[in-house]
Amino acid sequence: MSAADWYAHKSLGDGLFWIQERFYQSENRANIWLLRGSHQDVVIDTGLGLRSLPDYIDGKGLLGKDPQRKNPLLAIATHAHFDHSGGLHQFQQVGVHSAEVDALANGDNFETVTWLSDREIAEAPSPGWRARHYKVKAVQPTHILQEGDVINLGDRQLTVLHMPGHSRGSICLHDRDNKLLFSGDVVYDGAMIDWLPYSHVSDYISSCERLVGLVDSEQVDQVLPGHYNTFGAKRLHRIATTYISRAETCPAKFSTFTWSTLAGVALRAFNPRSAC
Repeated sequence: MSAADWYAHKSLGDGLFWIQERFYQSENRANIWLLRGSHQDVVIDTGLGLRSLPDYIDGKGLLGKDPQRKNPLLAIATHAHFDHSGGLHQFQQVGVHSAEVDALANGDNFETVTWLSDREIAEAPSPGWRARHYKVKAVQPTHILQEGDVINLGDRQLTVLHMPGHSRGSICLHDRDNKLLFSGDVVYDGAMIDWLPYSHVSDYISSCERLVGLVDSEQVDQVLPGHYNTFGAKRLHRIATTYISRAETCPAKFSTFTWSTLAGVALRAFNPRSAC
């Protein structure tokens, strides 16, 4: 299967594109965002990497008429989980938060929580392909990101917000001028996951409190999440405050501990040769 068949995209205007993997039919299917700037273009999250994302972007002309005048396309993972980081190895420039650099450099499929089944792939990307052979390929990040870093695209800037909880290196990218928040899995309009390896509930609560602060200070109008559809500030406030209220209860803490233990055991079995 060609990259042109595997992916599909939609233009949201102002140099922003929403890309998805058509045949990865799972709630784990991540949104891939392409944002064009006057001097630098950026891909935010890269999906599974089963087909060439750079070839798709180039083939569809999504970088405009003269992409050679800019710096090489920069791919940033909002965190290291497989559904977001699987395609990073296809890019010359790769950015991730410092807390998850080693996981990517070492190809640690335990920390990337690699968990893929044949039933989630509606059409195999190549003859004989099987999910059990899938692994996130090791990649050495060229851009090691920290809280407060600014990614300069020329005519727009993205500020790195370290928002741990879902994973230890989870980030949001904030376009302050346009009040856009690329949130990865820090927040999306669905059940928020805090029971994976390196998830931490107290960190997640703090991150959600920070999200509430962004809404209260009118710094966000639209959220472009790691999964599902986009949503506005009012919905962001509700999702974040609901998580804070739920996470602080005793039954929720017990449930998180139970799921975390089970997830760790399952992932160790699925990725027996991964580093700890």
